[in-house]
Amino acid sequence: MRTDTKLFRALLVGSIYFIEGAILTYFSGFNALYLRSFNLSYSLIGIAGGIVLIPFVIKIFIGMLSDRVSLLGQGHRKPYMVAGILMQATGLFLLPLVNPAKAFAGYIVLLSFISLGMSTYDTTTDGLAIDTTPEEQRGFVQGVMVGARALAAIVLATTFGFLVARVSWAASFIFIGVVTLLPLVLVLQVHEPERPPEKEFSLAGFRSLLTVKMGLFLVLGLVYPLALYSAQGAIGAFLHERVGISLEQVGLYTSLFGVGAVLGGLAGGPFSDRLGRRASILLALLATSLALGALALSVSPVLAFFAVLIFGMAFGYYETVYQAAGMDVCDPRIAATMFAIIMAVGNIGIGAGQAVSGVLIDKAGFQALFVILAVINLLTLPLVPIIFEGRSRQRTNAL
Repeated sequence: MRTDTKLFRALLVGSIYFIEGAILTYFSGFNALYLRSFNLSYSLIGIAGGIVLIPFVIKIFIGMLSDRVSLLGQGHRKPYMVAGILMQATGLFLLPLVNPAKAFAGYIVLLSFISLGMSTYDTTTDGLAIDTTPEEQRGFVQGVMVGARALAAIVLATTFGFLVARVSWAASFIFIGVVTLLPLVLVLQVHEPERPPEKEFSLAGFRSLLTVKMGLFLVLGLVYPLALYSAQGAIGAFLHERVGISLEQVGLYTSLFGVGAVLGGLAGGPFSDRLGRRASILLALLATSLALGALALSVSPVLAFFAVLIFGMAFGYYETVYQAAGMDVCDPRIAATMFAIIMAVGNIGIGAGQAVSGVLIDKAGFQALFVILAVINLLTLPLVPIIFEGRSRQRTNAL
């Protein structure tokens, strides 16, 4: 198969983001259950969760290393992608050998090793995508990434749960480890293009972070995940406590959200490439606020069914179009570093949103939370015409 085609690019990034979604599903949904099976306290579980996030912060430095150093002379992206995939798979294969109750420190080391591997291939895959994807296909590529990650959460959460219940935790770890290795078939076929002088790593590239428009773009990237992820994190409790849906049905609604995110991601790519970044992000802003309003008005399981699906679609769509624009604004001299910084700012928004949403729910309730998040989201609307000044389809990297 030719490696410079749209199909190969989609298969490559889709497979890598699928295995990223797999390990993120374990971190977010199953790690606590696994540690509780050893009767570990929630305090230790919280410590484990916090330490696992450290590689998500240092991914900026992984990006800088990748931008600057061709590893073993084999390229700026491919060897790091291979190393990261092997790290994640190796950690998963070793995980069943460590008893968290007897060797908690050893378990944390392995978990951090897995997380570091994921951060490594994630950061350098983003860099490769920016390096090699034509601007008119970047929305499509981001749609595949977002859709594949959401699809992994749907498919592998079910498979993982089945293996744990019917076989063992060890079988589930080995299964995800094997799945992790599958993208290597495609990664090993990658041929990185030679870098022209204007794309060589240079500290001067960091000046592009200091423009007013770039600052506003990062503000937008701080606010939108605050709104999206705060609402997502509250949906399960909202459905159970406010709408009256059983815990069993909450799982089905959560899968429905994942389906919506897949559809939104896949739709967001073509829309972003055809409409341009400015029009696409304006649409994403409005769609997200409408979806949050629909959640606030959901007073029955039927209404909640449609609201959760719509919110999932808005979630996947906004993620796709913003990150496609993020690819555009990255200076090619520090592409992986800059995109990692953009994602890090988004992670700050996610973290802040979790704290804020908890307080809002306690003080005002779920419906007020969704309305307030919708308003906060809409407050960024005036920023979009400033950030994407000019024609909707103009090159975003004019920032």
